[in-house]
Amino acid sequence: MKKLILAIGVLGASLLALTAQSDPVLMNVAGKDVHLSEFEYLYNKNNAQQVQPQSLDEYVDMFVNYKLKVADAEAAGIDTTAEFITEFHKFRNELAAPYLRDEAVFEQTVREAYEHLANEVTVSHIMMADADQAKLDSIRNEILAGNLPFETAARKYSIDRGSSQRGGLMGVVVGGRYPKAFEDAAFATAVGEISPVINSGYGVHIIRVENRRPSRGEVLCEHILLRVTPDMNDQVRAQVDTRIDSIYRVVSADTARFEELARTLSQDPGSASRGGRLNWFGSGMMVAQFDSVAFALNVGEVSNPFRTAFGWHIIRKLDARGVPSFEEMHDQLAQSLQGNTDAAQLAFIARKAREYQAQLLEDNLDKVENMAENSGAALDSALLATFARCDLPIYLVRGDAYTLAEMVPALPVSAVRGAANIRQFIAEQAQIQMNEVILEYARQELYELNPDYRNLVNEYRDGILLFEISNRTVWDRASKDREGLEAFFQRNKDRYAWSQPKFKSYIIFATNDSILAEAAQFGYDSIPSTTAPTDVVKAFRTRFGRDVKVERVIAAQGENPITDYLAFGADRPASANSHWPSYRVFRGRIIDAPEEAADVRGTVISDYQSELEQQWLQQLHQRYPVTINREVLQQVK
Repeated sequence: MKKLILAIGVLGASLLALTAQSDPVLMNVAGKDVHLSEFEYLYNKNNAQQVQPQSLDEYVDMFVNYKLKVADAEAAGIDTTAEFITEFHKFRNELAAPYLRDEAVFEQTVREAYEHLANEVTVSHIMMADADQAKLDSIRNEILAGNLPFETAARKYSIDRGSSQRGGLMGVVVGGRYPKAFEDAAFATAVGEISPVINSGYGVHIIRVENRRPSRGEVLCEHILLRVTPDMNDQVRAQVDTRIDSIYRVVSADTARFEELARTLSQDPGSASRGGRLNWFGSGMMVAQFDSVAFALNVGEVSNPFRTAFGWHIIRKLDARGVPSFEEMHDQLAQSLQGNTDAAQLAFIARKAREYQAQLLEDNLDKVENMAENSGAALDSALLATFARCDLPIYLVRGDAYTLAEMVPALPVSAVRGAANIRQFIAEQAQIQMNEVILEYARQELYELNPDYRNLVNEYRDGILLFEISNRTVWDRASKDREGLEAFFQRNKDRYAWSQPKFKSYIIFATNDSILAEAAQFGYDSIPSTTAPTDVVKAFRTRFGRDVKVERVIAAQGENPITDYLAFGADRPASANSHWPSYRVFRGRIIDAPEEAADVRGTVISDYQSELEQQWLQQLHQRYPVTINREVLQQVK
């Protein structure tokens, strides 16, 4: 019997073969065929990104080198590591998701999302913790029976402090701003009705819909705020009241001065610098009083002063816009819903389940219930151990049986009790796992049949492998291989000559002169002259912590004001950081040319990487065979 496809490794050439007639093999690199379609895809993509497109022969050479490095990564086992498999599968699954859904259901989801944006509902709710779901259901029944007013229940039981004291009144709900379960329940409930208990992911709720109306769209406003805080005495509050009235008289007489006064007088730091301008906002995005005034104004009109919990406001309405049409918003909504396609994916899975003849084996689930009954009816470690040894088939997909033992590693921790409940739990988990098996088969079919998807998957997979093997063999190695880097520098000293002498030193910065003197003495007494630069810095940091900072500097005259002072006779500048005002040189001298790789580290590392790259490529061409079908190459478009 097959193992769960959940544990399948990496997709690659071993998946599903392409038909040679429609997509011939262009080359074989390290024993793996490369088809014409993959090469053409990368060749055309590369040339589209180049200012000066490469010739076909130039790209063939580069492509072969690329595939040889990928082959080396596979030989090193990088494609079998948990990190690689996790990253690759995450990308592959996300890329496949738009293909693995029922388009009719998805379009309905997009339409529903638009309807939620085009309308708004005012709701009250009662919120309780997840554990209180049964209690909330009882409260709902009492409200529906007329034995308990909704408002009273909200004040007594709701854990949403913002709305409970208002009898549960929450405000306006519009699409895309609340958890989906909450939003769906709000829009699905009729005015005056109370929803069933729903779980939003933050708690459980019942929702009463107070009102429903078409969306008022969005408004663009600027405002002036004078804050009123609880600690103000009556005299100060009166002064704020007088001041807001004075501002209103000025802006109502001359609206052109609104932005000037907002910049100088508004106490909203987020908008004052922009002349009081706020971002576009829709219903429910501001506190209720602000929302109400803003939407009631005509464009260009200035409001009377009004109070919110923040203080006194004056609003000037700049513009308003309605909700765009469904056609205008379709693509944006579809993109935003890519990760929220449960219904569309479930419909796709149901269709594929019929095609793959997938089914739960109910008779065998009955046997699971009997096993649970015989073991004490608790899903404990003993029963799980029994399940892990049981080859009883639980579901079928495309004729392959998946057993209870194969299911156990993926089972979530659960404290289910009761034989019937354990049966139900195993059935639910089997459905989840069976759905993933169905999706995995569908991804394999997609990889075989859809060239665009296949090329993107291959490109991403090879890209991960290329990066990791290059990092190991060239990039990371060049920066960490001190002996190799130094040997490369000594062989190529003439390439790194300077046009003028430079001052080579460490500069010790300290919080005061006495610590500076102590640090310098420590350096000469405790740090050998052969110590690597990074270890020198580390030694000072370990001994003195934040009281001392050490920088390694190589600078010509005119490149650094501190080294100009220490080595070239310039005036003493202040330290760049007031925390370390004192400084002095440590082991400084003027040199005519670099003495070691560390003196020109960045350039040497880059050159050493190039040498390692060339050596690596020579080894790859010797290690792995490459054959190219020149007749097929002539077909490249």
